[in-house]
Amino acid sequence: MLPNGINNWRINMKKRVDNIISLGKIIRQARKYQKLTQDDLSGLTGLGLRFISEVENGKETAQIGKVLLILSTLGIRLDAEAEWMDD
Repeated sequence: MLPNGINNWRINMKKRVDNIISLGKIIRQARKYQKLTQDDLSGLTGLGLRFISEVENGKETAQIGKVLLILSTLGIRLDAEAEWMDD
């Protein structure tokens, strides 16, 4: 179950992420879709409010482990794809 009792929402959507700004926008959209404030997300992840804001605004030096925690908390899966990769 996701935060705020949201448990059956599922939208199959793929978006290309070419930079941290586009990833930040996806995070912000997912948070707002789930009717969470930045403060709510901060409490759910244990990360600082300032960090949440910086990620949503595309700060390039954000720590990847913390960003992955945010994605997981919001139910966002991050995939990597390359022509040379095996399934």
